[in-house]
Amino acid sequence: MVDLPEPESSMLLPMAKAATNPNYARVAIIHDWLTGMRGGEVVLEALLKMFPQAELFTLLHIEGSCSDLIENRPIHTSFIQKFPMRGRFYRHYLPFFPTAIEEFDFHGFDLVISSSHCVAKGVIVPPDVPHISFVHSPMRYVWDMYRQYFPGRGLVQKLIIPFFANYLRTWDAASAPRVDRYVSNSAFVAKRIRRFYGRSADVVHPPCLPAALKAADIPNPEGPQRKDFYLVLSALVPYKRIDLAVEAFNASGRPLLIAGKGPEEKRLRKMAGANIQFLGHVDRNGIQELYSQARGLIFPGVEDFGIVPVEAQAAGCPVLAIGKGGALETVVSGKTGLFFDDATPQSLMECVEKREKIQFKAADFARNASRFTEQAFELGMQKAINAQKRNWS
Repeated sequence: MVDLPEPESSMLLPMAKAATNPNYARVAIIHDWLTGMRGGEVVLEALLKMFPQAELFTLLHIEGSCSDLIENRPIHTSFIQKFPMRGRFYRHYLPFFPTAIEEFDFHGFDLVISSSHCVAKGVIVPPDVPHISFVHSPMRYVWDMYRQYFPGRGLVQKLIIPFFANYLRTWDAASAPRVDRYVSNSAFVAKRIRRFYGRSADVVHPPCLPAALKAADIPNPEGPQRKDFYLVLSALVPYKRIDLAVEAFNASGRPLLIAGKGPEEKRLRKMAGANIQFLGHVDRNGIQELYSQARGLIFPGVEDFGIVPVEAQAAGCPVLAIGKGGALETVVSGKTGLFFDDATPQSLMECVEKREKIQFKAADFARNASRFTEQAFELGMQKAINAQKRNWS
């Protein structure tokens, strides 16, 4: 768990000057794939801001799926770009990804930065070019969460998937030494990098917020705009454990709003009582309104980091999270949220009852939010780049 930073840390951090470094005149940034805007793409945007002239490499790119900052950059794609129905079925091409990522040529570059949650960290870089990898997560679906993703039902999952999973684990571990310096989005992920790759990693939290906030910028956590409902904002997939929230709120009868889409939606709707409402996809403005009105954000899954809890706290919305994973690094217990210990409906509802007895303060949310700004990210990345430069010299 974390403590709130001292008040001075909420001041704006000095901007890093990576883009003007003459030693890195030509920079390559590698991102696994460009098919939409999620947490990884937020980090990618920040890296592109640091290096405005960098060239962008990716396995495949669905035009128009990302922000203008990304779309307006010259983008190099792999042979996966030519595969049929890549926009819908690109994940099915996973066994081809290691070969595709190794095909890029980085001769002539001064610095290579990979933004990796799949295979991007496995690029082959010339021996005289430093490679820094920002790892969002080692491949969860072939390492520690393999059983959750592939529970073993059916012939394909029992016979074919284990073969490819073993191949991907072997390649992932074998390609780990290609990185000169690892940076992780959380201490939780850094431990997984140590376990699976045998390497240490600097911790630099993602740039969740544009700038530091003052207490006056944050909606009152206990103000009259708060309504009598709790919020889940998540992709509806098994490992997010939205079923735990549904079971808990079924038992309590408290109102719960669930925003998001995914393959679990049909099952969850069948489970849910009349007090639980499914909102489907909600746009950015709608999400901010939900944050400002909810009594709290329910975050029941174990995440590598979790940008949603940081965004919620920046809107004065307390986070009620399972006491594991990245949430332990972003939520300050009793100040910006609370933790429940066990993945059970009873433990979650005890946490909700405790929240009802606490008066949260906007100043605490503002102080905590200062750790997750674009400037904090840029400063952390520049520190890692400079440290690697000293080791390289």
